[in-house]
Amino acid sequence: MRHTTLPRPFILASAAALGLLLAACNDTPPPQDATLGQKLDSAIARTERKADELGARAENALDSAQVRAEHATADAKAAVESATEKMADRIDDATITAHVSARLAGDPELSALKIDVSTHDGRVTLSGPAPSEAARARAAELAVSVKGVTGIDNQLKVKAG
Repeated sequence: MRHTTLPRPFILASAAALGLLLAACNDTPPPQDATLGQKLDSAIARTERKADELGARAENALDSAQVRAEHATADAKAAVESATEKMADRIDDATITAHVSARLAGDPELSALKIDVSTHDGRVTLSGPAPSEAARARAAELAVSVKGVTGIDNQLKVKAG
């Protein structure tokens, strides 16, 4: 069995026509002694009133749908902007980590060490060994000199010997 979906405008137009016919039947009919012309005029007037009422309802429904669509569009735009900002933050953190690691690798005293660098929201964490307190401080200075660094958590441990 094959099902076909009718176009939405056709369904709406059919529903409106049916509503008009039913509305015309539901109003109080003209008195029995009314002429055919009076009865016809009364039916036309009732139909026009109901048509106006249904038209206003349809217009309100359309306005409401438009407002909901505008809100949905604004929400989607905000979600995309938020996701873009989060992605930019991740890229910036990765860039900061790479620059700090490069600076540490370029320092003769620190390059031979295994210093782990991680960055979250611009805050750099250094962990691993340091040969001296001076080297530990130097690593923090190099890290803070990188553009975008908002803070340093220096967890380097000075190893004796």
